[in-house]
Amino acid sequence: MDFQSEKQVVRDYYEALERADVASLADVQTEFYAAESLWRGFHPFDEITSPEEVAKRFWAPLKTSLSSLQRRMDVFMAGQNTLGGGVWVCSMGHLMGLFDGAWLGIRPTGKLAMLRYCEFHRVEGGKIAETAMYFDIPHLMVQAGQNPFGPQTAQHMVQPGPRTHDGLMFEPQPEAEGIATMAAIDRMVNDLGTWGLGLPLEEELRRSWHEDMLWWGPEGIGATYTIPRYAKQHSGPFRAAFAERSKTQHICRMAEGSYGGFFGWPNFTAVHKGGFMGLPAGKEKGAFRVIDIYRREGGKLAENWIYIDILHFLKTQGVDVLGRLQSIGTGSLE
Repeated sequence: MDFQSEKQVVRDYYEALERADVASLADVQTEFYAAESLWRGFHPFDEITSPEEVAKRFWAPLKTSLSSLQRRMDVFMAGQNTLGGGVWVCSMGHLMGLFDGAWLGIRPTGKLAMLRYCEFHRVEGGKIAETAMYFDIPHLMVQAGQNPFGPQTAQHMVQPGPRTHDGLMFEPQPEAEGIATMAAIDRMVNDLGTWGLGLPLEEELRRSWHEDMLWWGPEGIGATYTIPRYAKQHSGPFRAAFAERSKTQHICRMAEGSYGGFFGWPNFTAVHKGGFMGLPAGKEKGAFRVIDIYRREGGKLAENWIYIDILHFLKTQGVDVLGRLQSIGTGSLE
């Protein structure tokens, strides 16, 4: 399969969505989505089962707030879900606009703003039947000067696309390349799922990652570079902060060419022992809704873009960032 028909459905949807004014967004959603479809979005949107409701609750407020909204893609790919469940099309990048109106209580700046996003669409019978639309709301908050967090272990950035600039796969890719990428991702996931192979952390990471790996993490954690710095600035602190991690659960895992990724709802749960993002220990298991996108180089992974629903995780720990933002007019947790 070359997945070209499924890709075209999503490309046509994106074009129509960008052209549409707020009043016609519901028409766009109903044109491209199956009547019985499922849309998953980060907190506070969660699961929506009506295309019209997606337009009303998500796209209309966002396009009103970020005027002249433009999609700037860095990765576009499609593939068969290796876990079963059809053909999925994935895109990743930023939704860019002028931040002219408040959104979710975030104060507008009147300036250029970029909302990190990644989404997976399951296409069936020429329609989108299922979507996972993940977006980094805290990253937008920081751009607006409303940082909800303390110091990050890694670096805040408006994140670039692949170093190799070859992530937009509008044309078919060699099947063998996608198979090799999926194998590299599976090896990494199998190692990660153990949370300890009896090896020092850096040696464990070198089984799957290039030495000069790039890890583009979400706001609240940040981006980091090279295995030693990734181990110090994210992987090590994260593992130390959590216990009782559940097995990894994905809804979709797919690859095309040198790129691949997955998402879950949630991917895993774990108990917070304290220290993550400067927070005290939690009493309840936290759920992690995550999208990971990877670039493979040779037999190992070279880049990784991460989307974590940190606002949802924090709410499971008793911290309602958006609630505080809307009630006191600031994103501070202090």
